[in-house]
Amino acid sequence: MKFVIDNWTLIAVALASAGMLFWPVLKGATGGGLSTQEAVQLINREKAVVIDVCEANEYAAGHVGGARNIPLNQLEEKLPGAVKNKALPVILVCQSGARSNRAVVVAKKLGYEGARSLGGGLGAWRSANLPIEKA
Repeated sequence: MKFVIDNWTLIAVALASAGMLFWPVLKGATGGGLSTQEAVQLINREKAVVIDVCEANEYAAGHVGGARNIPLNQLEEKLPGAVKNKALPVILVCQSGARSNRAVVVAKKLGYEGARSLGGGLGAWRSANLPIEKA
């Protein structure tokens, strides 16, 4: 106990360092959002499939060009039919990125290891002046 009291600053620095080293691992475990640039590169270079997990009315109001709509609550049952090749990257999109982060967990559970969420969602896509389609 005397060691801990005498060296509390060293212990605090060690714990802070460990926390900083662990941060990227924890961030990666939640899916880590793709930037719009990374998403465009995946779409163009690796033929990534874009899945919009918004409700039908949100999808109709505007979505990423070429995206397929599968609402989050139907993802587990409809994703295997929409994306048969599990090796393809899958980009999951919603309005803000919150639902798509949850969708990544579902997709990975189904075996889509290349599933990623678009960080910032459709708002980030719009901010980058990328094409939006309306149904």
